[in-house]
Amino acid sequence: MTLRRRGEKATISIQEHMAIDVCPGPIRPIKQISDYFPRFPRGLPPDAGPRAAAPPDAPARPAAASAGRRSPSDCARDDDEDVDQLFGAYGASPGLSPGPSPARPPAKPPEDEPDADGYESDDCTALGTLDFSLLYDQENNALHCTISKAKGLKPMDHNGLADPYVKLHLLPGASKANKLRTKTLRNTLNPTWNETLTYYGITDEDMIRKTLRISVCDEDKFRHNEFIGETRVPLKKLKANHTKTFSICLEKQLPVDKTEDKSLEERGRILISLKYSSQKQGLLVGIVRCAHLAAMDANGYSDPYVKTYLKPDVDKKSKHKTAVKKKTLNPEFNEEFCYEIKHGDLAKKTLEVTVWDYDIGKSNDFIGGVVLGINAKGERLKHWFDCLKNKDKRIERWHTLTNELPGAVLSD
Repeated sequence: MTLRRRGEKATISIQEHMAIDVCPGPIRPIKQISDYFPRFPRGLPPDAGPRAAAPPDAPARPAAASAGRRSPSDCARDDDEDVDQLFGAYGASPGLSPGPSPARPPAKPPEDEPDADGYESDDCTALGTLDFSLLYDQENNALHCTISKAKGLKPMDHNGLADPYVKLHLLPGASKANKLRTKTLRNTLNPTWNETLTYYGITDEDMIRKTLRISVCDEDKFRHNEFIGETRVPLKKLKANHTKTFSICLEKQLPVDKTEDKSLEERGRILISLKYSSQKQGLLVGIVRCAHLAAMDANGYSDPYVKTYLKPDVDKKSKHKTAVKKKTLNPEFNEEFCYEIKHGDLAKKTLEVTVWDYDIGKSNDFIGGVVLGINAKGERLKHWFDCLKNKDKRIERWHTLTNELPGAVLSD
């Protein structure tokens, strides 16, 4: 008890107040109230808390030494020993004499916490999911893409909703020529389209090296449309004539490789039919359609038409021309021309097909061409021979347009 003079105001520390409440017996000021809690041992008094029994072989501590005045270093060392014994006593089984403090079990490794940067890669909840299916029709060289629905799309508008649509591109070589898109659905984060978009002129080679890029965007009337998320599917994952269904989380926009091999650049595709008619005694050349044509006009489109020649053309009467299709990169012509010629003479002939962009007031632009005949190679040669071998049978094949056409006059 601290003595004070008369008239002097009593000063009792908070430690003394706490000691009065929790410590039985004489009041003894302590440094920290936390000393009473073994979980946070800091300078525990030698007589506080339950003591663990000393090991049988441990030498007895002299009473005089413990009763006498000790140096601060001795007190600290004794406190540490008391804390160790205290924890050993609490961990000992009842009825057993606690021996030396057992080694603590290894701490359980903390659970992995999501990395701040890596966690953002899980965009399922942030961007939404997309359900779609793909079918490669090998016989007709068509890729059918059915866009079913999306769920949980990221809100893009002030009302907390979006006006989503889906667009498709074929990589490498993404352009307006191979862009397809669905209709736009207004004010929804869970749109259902159930639309089928079709790419024509897809060959087995395309299925090996091409990738389909599917993007979900938000349409805005008064500013640029906004990107929501995308996914990419290598076409080599598909089996011919088998529908494959996908339900994929949308990802953030991935950069398009600008260093693509220039040899992969294409001028477009053309679907040509050949048939030698015994009745008409002539070759029927059908220009069915074109796909993914190169854009030649400033608006990003072309006004394409097709010309055909059967060479050698001594009389210069073999030229045929289709109608012009305005502002399109995927025109359908469905026109057929007849060249009167004996079947035996076809082996000496070459069919040249060129695609042009029509311009008013200036020269028309050459888009691309293809040559079928005895001097051709690959699919072009095979197509020509199949026509000669199979009279009165119409044979359709897709062909890739090239930048240069040997022997052709590149003018209209």
